[in-house]
Amino acid sequence: MAIFDYIMILMPFLCFLFLFHWSWKRISPITNWPIVGMLPGLLCKAPHIHEYATQVLKQSGGTFWFKGPWFANMDFLVTCDPMNVRYISSKNFANYRKGPEFKKLFEPFGDGVLTSDSDSWKSFRKLIHSLIKHRKFQLFQERSMRQKVSQGLFPVLDHVSRLGTELDLQDVFQRFTFDNTCLLVLGFDPNCLSVDLPEVASRRAFDKVEEAVFYRHMVPEFIWRIQKWLNIGEEKKLSGAMETLDCFLYQCISLKQEEFRRHRDQIEQVDEEKDEDFDLLTVCMAEKLEEEEEEEKGIGGNLHMDAYKKSERYLRDIAFNFTAAGKDTVNAALTWLFWLIITHPSVEKKILEEIKENLQAKEGGDWRFFNVEELGKLVYLHAAICETLRLYPSVPFNQRVSIQPDTLPSGHRIDANTKVMVSLYSMGGMEEVWGDDCLEFRPERWINEQGGIIHVPSYKFIAFNTGPRSCLGQDLTFFQMKTIATAILWNYRIQMVEGHPISPCLSVMLHMKHGLKVRVSKRSDV
Repeated sequence: MAIFDYIMILMPFLCFLFLFHWSWKRISPITNWPIVGMLPGLLCKAPHIHEYATQVLKQSGGTFWFKGPWFANMDFLVTCDPMNVRYISSKNFANYRKGPEFKKLFEPFGDGVLTSDSDSWKSFRKLIHSLIKHRKFQLFQERSMRQKVSQGLFPVLDHVSRLGTELDLQDVFQRFTFDNTCLLVLGFDPNCLSVDLPEVASRRAFDKVEEAVFYRHMVPEFIWRIQKWLNIGEEKKLSGAMETLDCFLYQCISLKQEEFRRHRDQIEQVDEEKDEDFDLLTVCMAEKLEEEEEEEKGIGGNLHMDAYKKSERYLRDIAFNFTAAGKDTVNAALTWLFWLIITHPSVEKKILEEIKENLQAKEGGDWRFFNVEELGKLVYLHAAICETLRLYPSVPFNQRVSIQPDTLPSGHRIDANTKVMVSLYSMGGMEEVWGDDCLEFRPERWINEQGGIIHVPSYKFIAFNTGPRSCLGQDLTFFQMKTIATAILWNYRIQMVEGHPISPCLSVMLHMKHGLKVRVSKRSDV
């Protein structure tokens, strides 16, 4: 190849580097440059990407066209307009799929529920629904929460309280939910949450996967493709993380299969009240056994899905998707909730008064586990959780792709195969949606005159998504968050470490970049 050919190939990339360097402090939020589009502005604002997106959407009336480099296929429509969200997620749901582009970005998730469309997605959703509504699973998750609080959370907080040392509360929540989710999904407790706070490779590997997936959203595909080919940068980290995770998951699956085979004869005789584990892998294996029996009887099904279910990869994808989703949505929300409570003493006082009044908690007495019905009485705490998720949704953005050309309620015309990004984070900061005090943490906005929770349409409060893909685990999330919040707030005083910075990190989940550093002391003033 001649030197001229090399120059022609490198020229667009060199232009991009020059403009990116030149525009670092000069670029306006929505400048559309020749060749490189709006990507330089996006990269400049990357450390504050969610605030940047909110600012741009406010300037654009809630919906905005992002133009990427002409060679990178990065154009997309971003919106936080509730009417657009309702239309995309519900009214014209069939026209907006995850699509092949989403599956490429979330490659580590395989063919699981988070990346699937159509029949396979329906099959996964049916499985989730049957599991969550099953009495044995509900008993199992209540028992696992009780054990993890008493045997994991309390010993750690007591230890730190005695020593008077700083503690990263986000790390504690991540350990708690990772242990609990692994138990509910895999039937295995990694015991991350213990006094010595051990380093567990599989937990860190999940974090690296999320960071790498977010990186793929931020750069042209050819860049991360080259990095993957050369095994460098974020793709090298992703490769190492996936090797660690697949080893962990397949080992858990193998152990669960052996256990399942030993108890196979007992599967059909389910005692609803028997105190035993009822994890997702066990349910999946029982389902596979039932379908194999139906197949022998000549009952047909989806051939592609049936073949997939027979593979080890099916169990691996299920385990990966549900562990990744379950471990992070709750801990991210808990971290922001406690930061907001700590920095709003009046809210903390009202929550403590509500616990004392409604749960008959005794001052100075031992903490006990509250069931779903008891926790349902904590209206103000419920409102505080809703307000937290409004301002800091655990999943800050969602992506779809159009199948056919369409026109959104906002009047924006989109072509087939157009990427549409919904900014859940930005919607919480829109005055048109939540009023002039939208940036304030005010749980009272969720409580009506009768003292109950105000119903807000799910396309406006979209922390749990809306439409057919709405989260089936919403009740489970509130139960877990209320259990942990009441346990900590009633027994311990949490104070922020002075000067500790708070900002979101760059990830597909809304974690805190620097964690949540606090000091813990036993509470004696309730």
